[in-house]
Amino acid sequence: MATRAIWEGTISFGLVQIPVGLHTAESRDDLDFDLLDRRDMAPVGYQRYNRTTNEPVDWDNIVKGYEYEEGEYVIVEKEDFKRANVKATQTVDIVHFTDASAIEPMYFEKPYYLVPGKKGQKAYVLLREVLKKTGKVGIARVVIRTRESVAAVMVRDNALILELLRYDHELHKPTDFDLPASSARQMQISPAEMKMAERLVSDMEAPFKPEEFKDTYRDDLLKFIKHKVKEGDTETPEEPVPEPEPSNVVDIMALLKRSLGGKKTAADDDAANDAPARRGKKTAAKKAGKKTAANKTAPKKTAAKKKATKKTAANKKTARKATHAPTRKAS
Repeated sequence: MATRAIWEGTISFGLVQIPVGLHTAESRDDLDFDLLDRRDMAPVGYQRYNRTTNEPVDWDNIVKGYEYEEGEYVIVEKEDFKRANVKATQTVDIVHFTDASAIEPMYFEKPYYLVPGKKGQKAYVLLREVLKKTGKVGIARVVIRTRESVAAVMVRDNALILELLRYDHELHKPTDFDLPASSARQMQISPAEMKMAERLVSDMEAPFKPEEFKDTYRDDLLKFIKHKVKEGDTETPEEPVPEPEPSNVVDIMALLKRSLGGKKTAADDDAANDAPARRGKKTAAKKAGKKTAANKTAPKKTAAKKKATKKTAANKKTARKATHAPTRKAS
C-alpha cells in the first residue's frame, strides 16, 4: 500500500538533481494498549494544556518557540525552518561514495524509500544502476524535521533506500564497558573447546531469510488477550457516582437506597410521610430533656455551694484559734 511522502526534495550528487519523495520503509505491527486508571478503569490520556490556565490547547494554536532568555521566546513557524537553509532542508546531498561493508551495522538507524518525481525517473534509474554495478553507497547529509542527519543512499531491488545513520558520538564505545579479556588464551579456552564451537557454528549455518522471522510473542500475547475476553475476564469503566453533599446528619434511608441499587420500596412513602412528625417529636423531646437536666442540676449545685460555705467558715474559726493559742516554751 502506497504511503504519503513525509518529505519532498532532490537527491544531489555533482550537478545531478533527482526529484524524490521520502516514504517510510517501516510498518510496525505493535499491539495498541490504552492507559487506564486502575481505580475506576477510566482512560488516561496525554493532554495538551496551557500551564498557566490549565485549559486544553488545540493543535491549531500550538507553535514552536525558542527560549533565548528566561521567559522570552522567538516563535519559529513551519516556513522558518526552510528559510534558515533552503538547500539543506530540500536536498539529500551526497558528499561521497563508499563500500557498503565499510558501514558498521550499529550505525544504521531507520530506513526510508526514495520515490522519484515525475521528471526524475531517468536520473533515478541511472543512480540506482551505477550503485548496483559498483557496489557502493552514497554518504549524504539531509535535514528531516528540524534535525540534520548523516545517511546512506543504498539499493534494494528496484528502489533507492535512504538509511538514516547514527552519529558516532551517539554510540558508546566498547571501552566504556567492563568486558572480559580480549583473547581466548587469556580466558584459558582450550583448542578442543574452540574446535567444538566452530563445528557447532558450521552445523547451524544457513542463509538469512528475513521473511522467515515473525514476532511470535505478539501473536501469543494477542491469543492470551482473546482468551481472557472469551472467559469474561474483562474490565468496564465504572460510571461516576455523584458524591453526596456533606452533612452532619447521616441519611440512613439514602444509604439503604444506594445499597438496594436505587429501587423504590413501599417504605419510601411511609418514611416521607412520617418524617415531619418524627422531626417534631425529636425537637420536643430534646427541649424537654434540656429542661429536666437543668432542674436536676440546679439543686445539686445549690447544696454544693452551701457545703463549701460551711467548710470555709469552719476553716476560718480553726485558723483564729490557732493564732491566739498560748505558745509552749522549750524545757
